[in-house]
Amino acid sequence: MDVIKEKIYSIPNLLSMTRLLLVPVLIGLAIAAKAQAFLMVLAVSLLSDAFDGYLARKLNQATELGAKLDSWGDVLTYGAMILGLYWIWPQIFAEQLWFLVAATASFVVPVIYAFKKFAEYPSYHTLGAKTAAVLMAPAFYSLILLGWDLFFQAVIIFHIVVAFEEMAITSLLSRPRTDVISILSLGRYSDVASGTVAEESIKASEKTH
Repeated sequence: MDVIKEKIYSIPNLLSMTRLLLVPVLIGLAIAAKAQAFLMVLAVSLLSDAFDGYLARKLNQATELGAKLDSWGDVLTYGAMILGLYWIWPQIFAEQLWFLVAATASFVVPVIYAFKKFAEYPSYHTLGAKTAAVLMAPAFYSLILLGWDLFFQAVIIFHIVVAFEEMAITSLLSRPRTDVISILSLGRYSDVASGTVAEESIKASEKTH
């Protein structure tokens, strides 16, 4: 039992849980239009995101639960960022509306696809996804504080590319996995190839009957 508690309440998991707890705080600040407080709390949340994965690897505390907590923290924090734009900076929200719609789709569509196949949230944490997450913080702050919309839009486009890679990974996997470096790393999983062959055999069998 102590070992289980140690895994659940590890430092990386506590950071991810803190990020989840900060989501309603961010939403409350957005509704109240507290711009400075929103940006400060968001900075704390994004910094915790930067450290939880690093500490999980450094302390050898990477777990499937931690990967899922990190993924939920990402998507809910990004949702709070969009709501912050809507309530605090409505003009910027209106100007970037279609890019925000595209960003939302890049998060939602891969999740729906994975849920449809595996009935659970995907937590691949690919190299592309990690890079996109690192870029999102400076892109958001530069958009708000400096008006650098082109950088923000480029990061959104990169997120879309990452979303396509995640859906391709989902289509190739025969069972859910966490922490997949990239689609190029799938060759290390023996069940990927066998799963693909099995699916093709089933489809061929169906066509002959």
